[in-house]
Amino acid sequence: MTTANHKQQIQILLFAMKRLFARPLLFCGIIILLAGIAAPTVNAQKTDTSLDTLSQTINLEQAIQISLANNTQMKRSLLSIRDADQQVRNAWSNVMPDIAASATYTRNLEVPVNFIPAIIFDPDADPNELMPVAFGTDNNWQGGFSVSQTIFSGQAFVGISSSELYKAAQSESMRATAQGIVTQTRVTYYQALVAKEQLRLIQAQIDRVEQNLEDTRKMYEQGFTDDYAVLQLEVQLSNLEPQLVQAQYGVKEAKQELLDVMGLPVQLSIDIKGDLSAYDIHTQNAEKDENQELKKIDGLTPLVLEEDSVALKRALKLRGDLRALNIQKELRGKQLDAQLSTFLPSVVANYGLNWTASQPGTPQFFGTEDSRARSQTVSLSVQLPIFQGFSRNAAVQQAKIQIKDTELQLYQAKQTANKEIFTARQSVREALQTSDALTKALNQANRGYERAKTRYQNGVSSQQELMDAELQLRQAEINYAQMVSGYLSAKAQYDQAVGQVPFVAEDIQDIKENIELK
Repeated sequence: MTTANHKQQIQILLFAMKRLFARPLLFCGIIILLAGIAAPTVNAQKTDTSLDTLSQTINLEQAIQISLANNTQMKRSLLSIRDADQQVRNAWSNVMPDIAASATYTRNLEVPVNFIPAIIFDPDADPNELMPVAFGTDNNWQGGFSVSQTIFSGQAFVGISSSELYKAAQSESMRATAQGIVTQTRVTYYQALVAKEQLRLIQAQIDRVEQNLEDTRKMYEQGFTDDYAVLQLEVQLSNLEPQLVQAQYGVKEAKQELLDVMGLPVQLSIDIKGDLSAYDIHTQNAEKDENQELKKIDGLTPLVLEEDSVALKRALKLRGDLRALNIQKELRGKQLDAQLSTFLPSVVANYGLNWTASQPGTPQFFGTEDSRARSQTVSLSVQLPIFQGFSRNAAVQQAKIQIKDTELQLYQAKQTANKEIFTARQSVREALQTSDALTKALNQANRGYERAKTRYQNGVSSQQELMDAELQLRQAEINYAQMVSGYLSAKAQYDQAVGQVPFVAEDIQDIKENIELK
């Protein structure tokens, strides 16, 4: 990776740091990643070490905080709220005074002439005779102020309350987005831990096979076994090497998925804290330090598997998407009120303050006191629409249809939420019910492998028996890791289903303040 590419990646991350100084944990997470990029840049002239060889470690909480601050969906949600703020201001402008100032200057290069009957000036003149008369002066000034104030406008008043509801709906949509991003980060993080564990298990299996191969070769040299036993282990080792490569790429892909959720370049090289093989889903404390954050995040929302009706009530109260739909339903009602208000009159008050001036010869701004006059006017206008075709009635019917459609959306969303709660709860229960058996199977597989290894070394068992024991051990280890990941993922999904998601509180102001936009 070139120095230019490293500089480009540094620029990508710098904007995500501007607001993070108030959040030490998140700031430390970004610093850790940034250090991994800066190091190759500093040593670019001395070594060919690429970014992929670095390993900067982050924990689950750091990953979540970075995702909340840097994910593109979160940024778009913030923009929607800012747009809603401006819509509120725009709605209020419809009931605020409209004040305008105007000024006009006219220079008559030739004074306009009109023809009037000459009899006006001379009673003896011919009645058909017209006389040219010049009206006006060389310079004419007009200026003033006008104020227009809406006294009553049904659509304007409804628009204010509608804009406030729209802003509330956007805030709830942001809550739903944050809940989804946190859950997605947790699940992706756990999947990366599974990939990491699979790589470790394959490497451990390779180490065991290599040790067995070394022991078998010694036995062959001493005449206790034949060369076929050595060949079997060599074939087994050769078959494991491609699996190791696949597992290595699997880890990279899993970490790239995590980086993508976090809104960071997938070219970054990171490591993640956590050891699924040492994670006990039944205890509150972690046995290993690297599992402390996993236990902490899992414990932020205590597991309470409630009945469907109770869990659904909680979801209606806490889930951002359901709250947004409830507000959307209210908003549809306001839109109906707005359409009905078109049948009502509108009342507007107007005030005008004007000055006029006329002046011959050389212009002087708005003339003199003798050639300038002021006037004031006040008016009240009432407009009552009587007939506008069928447009108003059609708009009312459309608003009623939209209310019904929103009700159906809310009903479907409740059904979906109920299904998500049920599915996640079943997955959590499955993991809890199978954990004891899988733990027992793992312990038995460990003891079985050690016994098979001892028996083989003493010449009382076959190579096939040792290979079978090794295979059973690896399968037990994989099953246990997948069970732990499945539990943690199901717990994260259950948290989202009922709306109790870590780091997404009732007030989402902290989340909004930490999102950085270019």
